[in-house]
Parts: sequence; structure tokens; C-alpha cells
Amino acid sequence: MTSILAITNQKGGVGKTTTAINLAAAIARRKHRTLLIDLDPQANSSLAFFDVAELASSMFDVLSEQRLDVRQVIRPSTLPNLSLAPARLALAKLEQQLVGQFDAPFKLKDALLGIHNDYDFIVLDTPPTLGILTVNALVAATHLLIPVQASYFAIEGTDDLIETYSRIRARPNPDLKIAGVLITLFDRRTNIAKDAVEQIRSVFGSAMFKTRISRNVRLEESPAYRQTIFTFAPDSPGAHEYRKLAEEVIARVQADRVARHSEDAA
Repeated sequence: MTSILAITNQKGGVGKTTTAINLAAAIARRKHRTLLIDLDPQANSSLAFFDVAELASSMFDVLSEQRLDVRQVIRPSTLPNLSLAPARLALAKLEQQLVGQFDAPFKLKDALLGIHNDYDFIVLDTPPTLGILTVNALVAATHLLIPVQASYFAIEGTDDLIETYSRIRARPNPDLKIAGVLITLFDRRTNIAKDAVEQIRSVFGSAMFKTRISRNVRLEESPAYRQTIFTFAPDSPGAHEYRKLAEEVIARVQADRVARHSEDAA
């Protein structure tokens, strides 16, 4: 069964795309067939691997009325086991195109049905909004991963995300689960960061991952060289932390699979 991870927070600047890129790479490095799908019109995940201007097609062509088969836009990366379905700025037009279409929230889910057997993990990088692209990701996903910056206003806006999650579970995707909440941009030297972690823990409790992603200049630099942290700075704290995060994510997803099989068998 393919696990589909939507990495979502409508607040910008929380390390969402950094997490999408490096978590997908870390999972692929553990020999899992992995697909990273860029759903953000800014296309930052795509830019970390390709020159977007040279791409003939993107996820816009899959989700719009052009309806390309998703296999036609998937490109292999330079990393074993990791492929990418890129985005382009045209995705920004999709909200307007899909307004009023009764099946608008299901476009991505329908598009992915034919490739479930091709990948072990699909990672969805979503825009910093709760619009139709993010809703599509949540409807298609098996798990939600929420990156939260360790800052004074850490959980500002998470109420809206959790409400959206609850609405998605209520009807279009009752099987959606929270894989975990990830602390990002953590600076252990500051009291504000430590206080923020406790604030986040008071809200999310055991849903928090043990791994925290530290503020790290290497993580910021690597996309500019079209590399993940594992090739750009393999011995850096960021590389170590994303390896540990991948272990946690895989363990939680596998535990959910076991629990689901037990429920089905009962």
C-alpha cells in the first residue's frame, strides 16, 4: 500500500519545502520508491532539482482540464529511488479554473490512482494556503505532516489547519491521519525556541516527532545548487536530522498499516 504524505501548513516560512525535499530524499535513500509531487505554484521543490523553464509539462497539466496522465510529467531525479512531478507558476490559475466543479477536491486523488503500485511513498509539497490545491492534497493523502517553526507565534493559524483536517476526515477522506508535528528552524540557544516547543507540545502532545530540525545554513544553501542536504552537506546536522525524521515517519506509517490491517481483520 502506498503511503501519501501531505506536508502542510498554511503559514509560510516554516520549512515546508525544505522538509518535502529532504524527507523525500531521506526516504528514497532507505530504498523506498519515492515520488515527490510539487503542488506549490512557487515551484521551489521543482527548482531544487530542475530548471523549471525547460519543463514541457507540470502538475498543472494533470489537474487542469488538459488532464495529462501523471506519468507523463514525472521525471527521475539524480538520486536513486526518487522521482519528481514538478510544478510551474501556472498552478496559480487552478483555483479559478476549479471553482464550482463538484469534483474539484478529488482531482489529485483520481490522478494518483493509477500509480499506487509504482511507489512506496508519495510526498506532497503544498502551497502556504488552505485553498483547493492543499485540499486536494489532504483528500489524496493517507497522512498529514505539519511543520511548525519554533518561534513566538508558533501555533498561530494551526486551528484553521486542524479544522480543515477534521472536515476532510468527516467526509472526503475519513482515513487521513496525522503522521506528526515537526519542529523546524529550532535554535536550542534561545529561550524563545524552547518556550515555543513547550507551547506546541501542550497543543499536540504525542503527535510531535522526537526529531527537531535545527536552523542550519546548509539546509538553506543546498537548493541553490540543485542538491538535497545529503549530497550537499552529508555530514551536517541537517542531514542527520532528516535521516532521523525519515526513520520516525516510516515507523509511524508502518504502525498505522499494522493497526489498520488488525481493524480490518477483526
